[in-house]
Amino acid sequence: MAQFTYKARRRSGELVEGLLEGTDRAAALVQLERLGLFPLAVNAAKGGADKPTPGKPRTFASLLPPTLAAQMARRRKPKLQELATFTEQLANLLRAGMPLTMALHSMSGLSTKGIPAEVAKQLKQDVTEGRSLSDAMLRQSDIFPGLVINMVRAGEQSGALEEVLRRMASHFERFAEAQAKFKSAMVYPLMVCLVGTVLVWFFMTKVLPQFMGLFQSFESVELPFTTQVLISTSGFLATWWWLILLVVGLTALVFVRYKSTPSGRRTVDRIKLGLPIVGRVVRLNLFGQFSQTLGTLMRNGVPVLNALKITEQVVPNVILGEAIAKTREGVTDGKTLAQPLAKSGVFPQLMIDLIKIGEETGDVPGALENVAHTYERELNLALRAMTNLIEPLVIIAIAVVVGFILMGVIQAMMLITQNIQR
Repeated sequence: MAQFTYKARRRSGELVEGLLEGTDRAAALVQLERLGLFPLAVNAAKGGADKPTPGKPRTFASLLPPTLAAQMARRRKPKLQELATFTEQLANLLRAGMPLTMALHSMSGLSTKGIPAEVAKQLKQDVTEGRSLSDAMLRQSDIFPGLVINMVRAGEQSGALEEVLRRMASHFERFAEAQAKFKSAMVYPLMVCLVGTVLVWFFMTKVLPQFMGLFQSFESVELPFTTQVLISTSGFLATWWWLILLVVGLTALVFVRYKSTPSGRRTVDRIKLGLPIVGRVVRLNLFGQFSQTLGTLMRNGVPVLNALKITEQVVPNVILGEAIAKTREGVTDGKTLAQPLAKSGVFPQLMIDLIKIGEETGDVPGALENVAHTYERELNLALRAMTNLIEPLVIIAIAVVVGFILMGVIQAMMLITQNIQR
Protein backbone atom coordinates (compact mmCIF):
# COMPACT_ATOMS: atom_id res chain seq x y z
CA MET A 1 0.00 0.00 0.00
CA ALA A 2 1.34 3.40 -1.00
CA GLN A 3 1.05 6.52 1.15
CA PHE A 4 -0.34 9.83 -0.12
CA THR A 5 -0.39 13.32 1.31
CA TYR A 6 -3.47 15.36 0.59
CA LYS A 7 -4.94 18.82 0.89
CA ALA A 8 -8.73 19.07 0.81
CA ARG A 9 -11.63 21.17 1.99
CA ARG A 10 -14.61 20.14 4.03
CA ARG A 11 -18.14 20.91 2.93
CA SER A 12 -18.01 23.97 5.15
CA GLY A 13 -14.90 25.20 3.31
CA GLU A 14 -12.39 24.35 6.08
CA LEU A 15 -8.94 23.36 4.75
CA VAL A 16 -7.59 20.02 6.00
CA GLU A 17 -4.34 18.16 5.37
CA GLY A 18 -3.37 14.61 6.11
CA LEU A 19 -1.85 11.28 5.13
CA LEU A 20 -3.70 8.19 3.88
CA GLU A 21 -2.90 4.83 2.33
CA GLY A 22 -4.19 3.35 -0.91
CA THR A 23 -3.29 1.07 -3.76
CA ASP A 24 -2.93 4.05 -6.10
CA ARG A 25 -3.82 7.71 -6.45
CA ALA A 26 -7.28 6.92 -7.84
CA ALA A 27 -8.07 4.87 -4.72
CA ALA A 28 -6.88 7.77 -2.56
CA LEU A 29 -9.24 10.15 -4.36
CA VAL A 30 -12.11 7.74 -3.80
CA GLN A 31 -11.33 7.64 -0.08
CA LEU A 32 -11.38 11.43 0.14
CA GLU A 33 -14.72 11.64 -1.66
CA ARG A 34 -16.19 9.04 0.70
CA LEU A 35 -15.06 11.18 3.62
CA GLY A 36 -17.01 14.10 2.14
CA LEU A 37 -13.85 16.06 1.32
CA PHE A 38 -13.16 18.06 -1.82
CA PRO A 39 -9.57 17.18 -2.88
CA LEU A 40 -7.29 20.05 -3.84
CA ALA A 41 -4.00 18.12 -4.13
CA VAL A 42 -3.16 14.44 -3.73
CA ASN A 43 0.51 13.49 -4.08
CA ALA A 44 2.53 10.37 -3.38
CA ALA A 45 4.45 10.63 -0.11
CA LYS A 46 8.21 10.41 -0.18
CA GLY A 47 9.11 6.84 -0.97
CA GLY A 48 5.56 6.19 -2.28
CA ALA A 49 4.99 3.83 -5.15
CA ASP A 50 2.60 5.92 -7.21
CA LYS A 51 5.16 7.87 -9.20
CA PRO A 52 4.66 8.42 -12.92
CA THR A 53 7.32 7.51 -15.42
CA PRO A 54 9.33 10.59 -16.48
CA GLY A 55 7.84 12.04 -19.66
CA LYS A 56 4.80 9.73 -19.45
CA PRO A 57 2.20 11.03 -17.00
CA ARG A 58 -0.19 8.39 -15.74
CA THR A 59 -3.76 8.59 -16.93
CA PHE A 60 -6.90 6.89 -15.67
CA ALA A 61 -6.69 4.40 -18.54
CA SER A 62 -3.22 3.32 -17.39
CA LEU A 63 -4.76 2.13 -14.11
CA LEU A 64 -7.07 -0.30 -15.95
CA PRO A 65 -6.37 -3.74 -17.38
CA PRO A 66 -5.14 -3.53 -21.02
CA THR A 67 -8.24 -5.30 -22.41
CA LEU A 68 -10.63 -2.97 -20.57
CA ALA A 69 -8.62 0.10 -21.62
CA ALA A 70 -8.79 -1.04 -25.27
CA GLN A 71 -12.56 -1.49 -25.03
CA MET A 72 -12.96 1.99 -23.55
CA ALA A 73 -10.98 3.50 -26.45
CA ARG A 74 -13.44 2.02 -28.97
CA ARG A 75 -16.72 2.88 -27.22
CA ARG A 76 -18.70 6.04 -27.74
CA LYS A 77 -20.34 8.00 -24.96
CA PRO A 78 -24.02 7.08 -24.60
CA LYS A 79 -26.76 9.61 -25.22
CA LEU A 80 -28.90 11.02 -22.43
CA GLN A 81 -31.89 8.82 -23.28
CA GLU A 82 -29.66 5.74 -23.31
CA LEU A 83 -28.35 6.56 -19.83
CA ALA A 84 -31.94 7.14 -18.69
CA THR A 85 -33.00 3.72 -19.99
CA PHE A 86 -30.04 1.96 -18.34
CA THR A 87 -30.55 3.54 -14.92
CA GLU A 88 -34.33 3.05 -15.09
CA GLN A 89 -33.96 -0.66 -15.89
CA LEU A 90 -31.44 -1.16 -13.08
CA ALA A 91 -33.73 0.67 -10.63
CA ASN A 92 -36.67 -1.53 -11.65
CA LEU A 93 -34.66 -4.71 -11.04
CA LEU A 94 -33.55 -3.49 -7.60
CA ARG A 95 -37.11 -2.52 -6.78
CA ALA A 96 -38.20 -6.07 -7.64
CA GLY A 97 -35.99 -7.30 -4.80
CA MET A 98 -32.98 -8.54 -6.77
CA PRO A 99 -29.53 -8.28 -5.19
CA LEU A 100 -27.22 -5.89 -7.01
CA THR A 101 -25.06 -8.62 -8.58
CA MET A 102 -28.11 -10.49 -9.87
CA ALA A 103 -29.60 -7.24 -11.20
CA LEU A 104 -26.39 -6.47 -13.07
CA HIS A 105 -26.36 -10.03 -14.42
CA SER A 106 -29.89 -9.49 -15.74
CA MET A 107 -28.87 -6.12 -17.19
CA SER A 108 -26.22 -7.86 -19.31
CA GLY A 109 -29.02 -9.78 -21.04
CA LEU A 110 -31.35 -6.82 -21.54
CA SER A 111 -31.27 -4.76 -24.70
CA THR A 112 -30.04 -1.26 -23.83
CA LYS A 113 -29.34 0.79 -26.94
CA GLY A 114 -26.02 2.63 -26.85
CA ILE A 115 -24.60 0.79 -23.81
CA PRO A 116 -22.96 -2.55 -24.70
CA ALA A 117 -23.80 -5.67 -22.70
CA GLU A 118 -20.10 -5.89 -21.75
CA VAL A 119 -20.59 -2.82 -19.56
CA ALA A 120 -23.07 -4.57 -17.25
CA LYS A 121 -20.92 -7.72 -17.28
CA GLN A 122 -17.86 -5.73 -16.18
CA LEU A 123 -19.91 -3.96 -13.50
CA LYS A 124 -21.11 -7.32 -12.17
CA GLN A 125 -17.57 -8.70 -12.12
CA ASP A 126 -16.23 -5.66 -10.24
CA VAL A 127 -19.07 -5.72 -7.70
CA THR A 128 -18.59 -9.47 -7.21
CA GLU A 129 -14.90 -8.83 -6.47
CA GLY A 130 -15.88 -6.49 -3.65
CA ARG A 131 -15.97 -3.06 -5.29
CA SER A 132 -18.90 -0.72 -4.82
CA LEU A 133 -21.09 0.06 -7.80
CA SER A 134 -19.78 3.65 -7.91
CA ASP A 135 -16.17 2.42 -7.99
CA ALA A 136 -17.08 -0.06 -10.72
CA MET A 137 -18.66 2.75 -12.74
CA LEU A 138 -15.57 4.88 -12.17
CA ARG A 139 -13.55 2.20 -13.96
CA GLN A 140 -15.80 2.77 -16.98
CA SER A 141 -15.86 6.56 -16.93
CA ASP A 142 -16.16 6.67 -20.73
CA ILE A 143 -19.71 5.35 -20.31
CA PHE A 144 -20.79 6.80 -16.97
CA PRO A 145 -20.22 10.55 -16.44
CA GLY A 146 -19.18 12.02 -13.11
CA LEU A 147 -22.81 12.92 -12.39
CA VAL A 148 -23.83 9.25 -12.39
CA ILE A 149 -20.80 8.06 -10.41
CA ASN A 150 -21.21 10.62 -7.62
CA MET A 151 -24.98 10.18 -7.46
CA VAL A 152 -24.59 6.40 -7.14
CA ARG A 153 -21.94 6.88 -4.43
CA ALA A 154 -24.30 9.15 -2.52
CA GLY A 155 -27.08 6.59 -2.92
CA GLU A 156 -24.83 3.82 -1.59
CA GLN A 157 -23.88 5.89 1.44
CA SER A 158 -27.49 6.82 2.22
CA GLY A 159 -28.91 3.35 1.47
CA ALA A 160 -31.26 4.73 -1.20
CA LEU A 161 -29.58 3.46 -4.36
CA GLU A 162 -32.83 2.54 -6.09
CA GLU A 163 -34.33 5.98 -5.48
CA VAL A 164 -31.16 7.69 -6.71
CA LEU A 165 -31.14 5.61 -9.90
CA ARG A 166 -34.76 6.52 -10.53
CA ARG A 167 -34.02 10.22 -10.00
CA MET A 168 -31.13 10.00 -12.44
CA ALA A 169 -33.37 8.37 -15.04
CA SER A 170 -35.87 11.20 -14.64
CA HIS A 171 -33.03 13.74 -14.83
CA PHE A 172 -31.64 12.34 -18.09
CA GLU A 173 -35.10 11.92 -19.61
CA ARG A 174 -35.91 15.56 -18.93
CA PHE A 175 -32.81 16.80 -20.73
CA ALA A 176 -33.22 14.28 -23.55
CA GLU A 177 -36.75 15.60 -24.03
CA ALA A 178 -35.46 19.19 -24.15
CA GLN A 179 -32.89 18.23 -26.80
CA ALA A 180 -35.53 16.41 -28.82
CA LYS A 181 -37.83 19.44 -28.72
CA PHE A 182 -35.06 21.72 -29.94
CA LYS A 183 -34.15 19.36 -32.78
CA SER A 184 -37.76 18.91 -33.85
CA ALA A 185 -38.25 22.67 -33.79
CA MET A 186 -35.37 23.06 -36.26
CA VAL A 187 -36.31 20.18 -38.59
CA TYR A 188 -38.98 22.02 -40.62
CA PRO A 189 -36.94 25.23 -41.23
CA LEU A 190 -33.88 23.19 -42.21
CA MET A 191 -35.91 21.02 -44.59
CA VAL A 192 -37.44 24.10 -46.23
CA CYS A 193 -33.96 25.65 -46.62
CA LEU A 194 -32.57 22.43 -48.11
CA VAL A 195 -35.42 21.94 -50.59
CA GLY A 196 -35.37 25.62 -51.57
CA THR A 197 -31.61 25.59 -52.13
CA VAL A 198 -31.81 22.45 -54.30
CA LEU A 199 -34.64 23.88 -56.41
CA VAL A 200 -32.87 27.21 -56.94
CA TRP A 201 -29.63 25.41 -57.84
CA PHE A 202 -31.46 23.17 -60.32
CA PHE A 203 -33.21 26.11 -61.97
CA MET A 204 -30.04 28.19 -62.20
CA THR A 205 -27.87 25.39 -63.65
CA LYS A 206 -30.36 23.35 -65.73
CA VAL A 207 -33.44 25.41 -66.63
CA LEU A 208 -32.09 28.93 -67.02
CA PRO A 209 -29.33 27.95 -69.53
CA GLN A 210 -32.09 26.87 -71.95
CA PHE A 211 -33.45 30.43 -71.92
CA MET A 212 -29.99 31.95 -72.31
CA GLY A 213 -29.76 30.83 -75.96
CA LEU A 214 -33.02 32.63 -76.68
CA PHE A 215 -31.90 35.77 -74.86
CA GLN A 216 -28.51 35.89 -76.57
CA SER A 217 -30.06 35.50 -80.06
CA PHE A 218 -31.50 39.01 -79.72
CA GLU A 219 -28.22 40.89 -79.63
CA SER A 220 -29.90 44.22 -80.34
CA VAL A 221 -32.03 43.95 -77.21
CA GLU A 222 -30.45 45.17 -74.00
CA LEU A 223 -31.52 42.74 -71.31
CA PRO A 224 -32.78 44.03 -67.93
CA PHE A 225 -30.34 44.21 -65.04
CA THR A 226 -32.04 41.36 -63.15
CA THR A 227 -31.73 39.10 -66.20
CA GLN A 228 -28.05 39.96 -66.62
CA VAL A 229 -27.46 39.10 -62.96
CA LEU A 230 -29.25 35.76 -63.42
CA ILE A 231 -27.23 34.91 -66.54
CA SER A 232 -23.92 35.77 -64.84
CA THR A 233 -24.87 33.81 -61.71
CA SER A 234 -26.01 30.82 -63.76
CA GLY A 235 -22.77 30.76 -65.73
CA PHE A 236 -20.70 31.00 -62.57
CA LEU A 237 -22.61 28.16 -60.87
CA ALA A 238 -22.40 25.92 -63.94
CA THR A 239 -18.65 26.50 -64.38
CA TRP A 240 -17.34 26.88 -60.85
CA TRP A 241 -19.69 24.62 -58.87
CA TRP A 242 -16.71 22.54 -57.72
CA LEU A 243 -14.99 25.66 -56.39
CA ILE A 244 -18.10 26.56 -54.38
CA LEU A 245 -18.24 23.07 -52.84
CA LEU A 246 -14.50 23.27 -52.11
CA VAL A 247 -14.83 26.65 -50.40
CA VAL A 248 -17.81 25.44 -48.35
CA GLY A 249 -15.93 22.29 -47.32
CA LEU A 250 -12.76 24.18 -46.38
CA THR A 251 -14.78 26.75 -44.44
CA ALA A 252 -16.52 23.97 -42.50
CA LEU A 253 -13.16 22.29 -41.82
CA VAL A 254 -11.57 25.52 -40.61
CA PHE A 255 -14.59 26.20 -38.40
CA VAL A 256 -14.45 22.72 -36.85
CA ARG A 257 -10.70 23.05 -36.24
CA TYR A 258 -11.12 26.51 -34.73
CA LYS A 259 -14.01 25.34 -32.55
CA SER A 260 -11.86 22.50 -31.20
CA THR A 261 -9.35 25.01 -29.77
CA PRO A 262 -10.01 26.53 -26.31
CA SER A 263 -10.26 30.09 -27.64
CA GLY A 264 -12.44 28.98 -30.55
CA ARG A 265 -14.87 27.07 -28.39
CA ARG A 266 -15.07 30.00 -25.99
CA THR A 267 -15.86 32.38 -28.85
CA VAL A 268 -18.49 30.07 -30.35
CA ASP A 269 -20.16 29.50 -26.98
CA ARG A 270 -20.27 33.26 -26.34
CA ILE A 271 -21.84 33.83 -29.77
CA LYS A 272 -24.45 31.16 -29.04
CA LEU A 273 -25.51 33.00 -25.89
CA GLY A 274 -25.85 36.29 -27.76
CA LEU A 275 -27.79 35.17 -30.84
CA PRO A 276 -31.02 37.17 -31.30
CA ILE A 277 -33.55 34.31 -31.62
CA VAL A 278 -31.79 31.03 -30.85
CA GLY A 279 -29.73 32.60 -28.04
CA ARG A 280 -32.71 32.83 -25.69
CA VAL A 281 -33.45 29.13 -26.18
CA VAL A 282 -29.78 28.25 -25.58
CA ARG A 283 -29.64 30.32 -22.39
CA LEU A 284 -32.85 28.87 -20.97
CA ASN A 285 -31.66 25.34 -21.71
CA LEU A 286 -28.29 25.96 -20.04
CA PHE A 287 -29.79 27.62 -16.95
CA GLY A 288 -32.29 24.79 -16.57
CA GLN A 289 -29.55 22.18 -16.98
CA PHE A 290 -27.36 23.91 -14.39
CA SER A 291 -30.17 24.19 -11.84
CA GLN A 292 -31.45 20.66 -12.36
CA THR A 293 -28.01 19.04 -12.22
CA LEU A 294 -26.79 20.95 -9.16
CA GLY A 295 -30.11 20.50 -7.36
CA THR A 296 -30.21 16.76 -8.05
CA LEU A 297 -26.64 16.28 -6.80
CA MET A 298 -27.19 18.27 -3.60
CA ARG A 299 -30.55 16.58 -2.98
CA ASN A 300 -28.78 13.23 -2.92
CA GLY A 301 -26.11 14.29 -0.45
CA VAL A 302 -23.22 15.23 -2.75
CA PRO A 303 -21.15 18.03 -1.10
CA VAL A 304 -21.72 21.42 -2.69
CA LEU A 305 -18.11 21.78 -3.89
CA ASN A 306 -18.16 18.37 -5.57
CA ALA A 307 -21.60 19.12 -6.98
CA LEU A 308 -20.38 22.39 -8.50
CA LYS A 309 -17.35 20.66 -10.00
CA ILE A 310 -19.51 17.96 -11.60
CA THR A 311 -22.00 20.53 -12.87
CA GLU A 312 -19.15 22.52 -14.39
CA GLN A 313 -18.13 19.43 -16.35
CA VAL A 314 -21.70 18.58 -17.39
CA VAL A 315 -22.80 21.99 -18.66
CA PRO A 316 -21.90 22.17 -22.40
CA ASN A 317 -20.85 25.81 -22.50
CA VAL A 318 -17.41 27.23 -21.69
CA ILE A 319 -18.71 30.65 -20.59
CA LEU A 320 -21.14 29.09 -18.14
CA GLY A 321 -18.48 26.59 -17.03
CA GLU A 322 -16.07 29.41 -16.19
CA ALA A 323 -18.78 31.14 -14.15
CA ILE A 324 -19.46 27.90 -12.25
CA ALA A 325 -15.72 27.49 -11.58
CA LYS A 326 -15.56 31.01 -10.12
CA THR A 327 -18.64 30.22 -8.05
CA ARG A 328 -16.91 27.11 -6.69
CA GLU A 329 -13.90 29.23 -5.74
CA GLY A 330 -16.18 31.68 -3.97
CA VAL A 331 -17.93 28.91 -2.03
CA THR A 332 -14.51 27.49 -1.11
CA ASP A 333 -13.64 30.89 0.40
CA GLY A 334 -16.73 30.70 2.60
CA LYS A 335 -19.26 32.67 0.55
CA THR A 336 -22.84 31.58 -0.03
CA LEU A 337 -23.85 30.11 -3.36
CA ALA A 338 -25.88 33.13 -4.48
CA GLN A 339 -23.07 35.68 -3.96
CA PRO A 340 -20.54 34.40 -6.54
CA LEU A 341 -23.38 33.51 -8.95
CA ALA A 342 -24.52 37.14 -8.87
CA LYS A 343 -20.95 38.40 -9.23
CA SER A 344 -20.33 36.33 -12.39
CA GLY A 345 -22.83 38.43 -14.39
CA VAL A 346 -23.90 35.36 -16.39
CA PHE A 347 -26.82 33.99 -14.41
CA PRO A 348 -30.21 35.77 -14.40
CA GLN A 349 -31.44 37.64 -11.38
CA LEU A 350 -34.48 35.36 -11.00
CA MET A 351 -32.24 32.35 -10.41
CA ILE A 352 -30.06 34.23 -7.92
CA ASP A 353 -33.08 35.48 -5.96
CA LEU A 354 -34.63 31.99 -5.72
CA ILE A 355 -31.32 30.45 -4.62
CA LYS A 356 -30.91 33.18 -2.01
CA ILE A 357 -34.38 32.35 -0.66
CA GLY A 358 -33.41 28.67 -0.59
CA GLU A 359 -30.28 29.50 1.43
CA GLU A 360 -32.34 31.50 3.92
CA THR A 361 -34.87 28.68 4.33
CA GLY A 362 -32.21 25.95 4.36
CA ASP A 363 -33.50 24.20 1.22
CA VAL A 364 -31.10 25.06 -1.61
CA PRO A 365 -31.82 21.82 -3.55
CA GLY A 366 -35.54 22.57 -3.50
CA ALA A 367 -34.89 26.12 -4.70
CA LEU A 368 -32.70 24.85 -7.54
CA GLU A 369 -35.37 22.37 -8.59
CA ASN A 370 -37.96 25.17 -8.62
CA VAL A 371 -35.59 27.20 -10.81
CA ALA A 372 -35.20 24.22 -13.15
CA HIS A 373 -38.97 23.78 -13.48
CA THR A 374 -39.40 27.50 -14.13
CA TYR A 375 -36.86 27.51 -16.94
CA GLU A 376 -38.24 24.26 -18.34
CA ARG A 377 -41.64 25.95 -18.81
CA GLU A 378 -40.02 29.04 -20.31
CA LEU A 379 -37.94 26.84 -22.62
CA ASN A 380 -41.08 25.20 -24.03
CA LEU A 381 -42.61 28.62 -24.71
CA ALA A 382 -39.37 29.92 -26.24
CA LEU A 383 -39.08 26.90 -28.54
CA ARG A 384 -42.63 27.42 -29.76
CA ALA A 385 -42.02 31.12 -30.32
CA MET A 386 -38.74 30.44 -32.14
CA THR A 387 -40.42 27.93 -34.45
CA ASN A 388 -43.31 30.30 -35.19
CA LEU A 389 -40.82 33.05 -36.04
CA ILE A 390 -38.19 31.11 -38.00
CA GLU A 391 -40.60 29.24 -40.30
CA PRO A 392 -42.14 32.33 -41.94
CA LEU A 393 -38.73 34.02 -42.17
CA VAL A 394 -37.31 31.06 -44.07
CA ILE A 395 -40.31 30.90 -46.39
CA ILE A 396 -40.12 34.65 -47.07
CA ALA A 397 -36.38 34.43 -47.84
CA ILE A 398 -36.93 31.61 -50.33
CA ALA A 399 -39.90 33.44 -51.85
CA VAL A 400 -37.72 36.54 -52.39
CA VAL A 401 -35.06 34.49 -54.21
CA VAL A 402 -37.61 32.67 -56.37
CA GLY A 403 -39.41 35.95 -57.08
CA PHE A 404 -36.17 37.60 -58.20
CA ILE A 405 -35.49 34.70 -60.59
CA LEU A 406 -38.99 34.79 -62.05
CA MET A 407 -38.87 38.56 -62.40
CA GLY A 408 -35.58 38.37 -64.31
CA VAL A 409 -36.95 35.77 -66.74
CA ILE A 410 -40.36 37.42 -67.23
CA GLN A 411 -38.87 40.89 -67.78
CA ALA A 412 -36.56 39.52 -70.46
CA MET A 413 -39.39 37.61 -72.17
CA MET A 414 -41.65 40.68 -72.21
CA LEU A 415 -38.83 42.87 -73.61
CA ILE A 416 -38.10 40.36 -76.39
CA THR A 417 -41.83 40.04 -77.21
CA GLN A 418 -42.17 43.84 -77.51
CA ASN A 419 -39.09 43.97 -79.76
CA ILE A 420 -40.58 41.27 -82.05
CA GLN A 421 -43.89 43.17 -82.30
CA ARG A 422 -42.04 46.36 -83.31
